[in-house]
Amino acid sequence: MLHTQISTATFNNTKPHYPILDGLRGVAAITVVCFHIFEAFATSHLDQVINHGYLAVDFFFILSGFVIGYAYDDRWATTSTLDFIKRRIIRLHPMVFMGAIIGAILFYFQGCSVWDVSTVSIMALLGATLLNAFLIPAMPGHEVRGLGEMFPLNGPSWSLFFEYMGNILYALIIRRFSTKILAGLVFIAGCGLATFAIVGPYGDLCAGFSLTEIEFTAGFLRMLFSFSAGLLLSRVFNPVHIKRAFWMCSLLLVALLTVPRIGGAEYLWMNGLYDTLYCIVIFPILVYLGASGKTSDKYTTQICKFLGDISYPLYTVHYPFIYLYYAWVKNHKLTFEESLPGAAAVLIGSIILAYISLKFYDIPVRKYLTNRLLKTSKSSLNNS
Repeated sequence: MLHTQISTATFNNTKPHYPILDGLRGVAAITVVCFHIFEAFATSHLDQVINHGYLAVDFFFILSGFVIGYAYDDRWATTSTLDFIKRRIIRLHPMVFMGAIIGAILFYFQGCSVWDVSTVSIMALLGATLLNAFLIPAMPGHEVRGLGEMFPLNGPSWSLFFEYMGNILYALIIRRFSTKILAGLVFIAGCGLATFAIVGPYGDLCAGFSLTEIEFTAGFLRMLFSFSAGLLLSRVFNPVHIKRAFWMCSLLLVALLTVPRIGGAEYLWMNGLYDTLYCIVIFPILVYLGASGKTSDKYTTQICKFLGDISYPLYTVHYPFIYLYYAWVKNHKLTFEESLPGAAAVLIGSIILAYISLKFYDIPVRKYLTNRLLKTSKSSLNNS
């Protein structure tokens, strides 16, 4: 997902770097923050501003599959399954812990009419913190916020849960598939994804955050298709020369994620068809174009690096502040215009916090864990 940054090489310094994909991941992460900010003013998916921001998760999954396949598919002769899993834990889990801790610290400041946090005991909060920190999902009806979330202290952790699932499936099973069998898996998963989106109960793919049958099915299909499609793309990838790929792909990605709801409540299938089209066709093309392009100037290179660096920390730290912002808006019955300073503070503050977390927590912790667990300190900070 966005949780996989592309290194110059995981094992071999001759492998090329894909800085534009790093940059696109950062653009998508910022769009996700904006999407979540506008949740405070939506009554449902139908009237949500930046309406298709949830599809960024599917984009992250396909990026993750592409990068994992690129980094590891030809290295299993020298890499054990245990080492792979250790590397993924080192890459992903420090910021999972950070998101859980921030969520716990801010929890009692987030009370509003939608959720009453004042009734939650300290022991219940500590239990929720431990579950979130170790990515153990809470059961519906037995979580502290009352919304049925797997991870009520930091909602987006649900996608990390499925990211781990995809990584484990890859290490144990999918990496052994031939390209033809992998293509078959992508086709079958794509059919399942399309069926859920077009004829399912929501008319969209904005699902996966809960352990209910519908939500879990949606989350699993989203991961299985997009992660497998990214793996397949990494195997058949043959780059072409693309000029100004970062700016072109960034504008297209933002435009796609902000398109208003299609079809309304009467024709849910129309929006489901839109989601299917962009997950199955457009996102793979964007990854292909981004991987094909090169940054031709220092300015663009620096932007891509910065966006890639902050993307995963931003994704993991921003949502506790969204809960806080949501409660503030609801408690004071604010319009978006009235809450604009708060919205700007959430966005800018989350970016700053993400950068601080990266430099002073994530990188040092990953370095320490690598030195202790892998004995290959030089490759430790590769984010592949």
